Amino acid sequence: WDEEDGFYYDHLLSGGNSTPLKVRSLVGLIPLCTPVVLDERQIDKLPGFKRRTQWYLNNRTDMAKQMTYLNRVCPDGENYGLRLLALPNLERLQRMLQKMLDENEFLSPYGIRSLSAKHRDEPFVMNCNGEHLEVRYVPGESDTYMFGGNSNWRGPVWLPINFLLVESLRIYYQFYGDSLTVECPTGSGKMCNLSEVADEIQSRLISIFTLDKSGVRPGQSHDAKFANDPAWQDLVLFYEYFHGDDGSGLGASHQTGWTALVATLLEQQAARPS
Repeated sequence: WDEEDGFYYDHLLSGGNSTPLKVRSLVGLIPLCTPVVLDERQIDKLPGFKRRTQWYLNNRTDMAKQMTYLNRVCPDGENYGLRLLALPNLERLQRMLQKMLDENEFLSPYGIRSLSAKHRDEPFVMNCNGEHLEVRYVPGESDTYMFGGNSNWRGPVWLPINFLLVESLRIYYQFYGDSLTVECPTGSGKMCNLSEVADEIQSRLISIFTLDKSGVRPGQSHDAKFANDPAWQDLVLFYEYFHGDDGSGLGASHQTGWTALVATLLEQQAARPS
């Protein structure tokens, strides 16, 4: 965790020294996918777990304050409440969401990018053994032959991690309810609870596969036959990942192994009250 930036980074360990690699990527958002909500009545049935938990809270305050370690919320009129276990504490969660929901960083019109768009103009640069290295935001296919010409984690939108982020936000909402709101998108002045934030990301992901104002599905916009031909445009392709700026499909197709998760998102969207 980097206190100044309000974000998690990878570190390079060498000779006993730890050097932060300050790349704003999904690496720093994965800690958001850790929430577990427990009912106190369940905890009471596990006396050993309850005893060890209390010992940890009493004796490892240095660690407990850095995470959400079974914080408690109790609905009005109820004796029992809910406990939240999560890696980031509340302050860190809010700071991470500020960056994740920034359209100049992670929040694409089509979901959460794998790398912050901040690195489009501000690449991460590192000199190692006389070699100049950099990581730059690339929203689509690679612009270099490095790693076999594949840089698909340097900007595009991936359904699996987006799905996990949406699900995690709903778990956080189960605990915090309307008591926690964040600006979504960052800088818009619009305050949303975390369920509404999940809905917003879900809606952007779904829009990859639905007709836009021009009558084209963004995920198929780069293929004239699938974009415009009436005989083909309703044959939806499940691409491996999607362009971080325009939503067009990239990589393997059909990649139903994970991109078909959009069907679950559609089902969830349809089930929510309008």
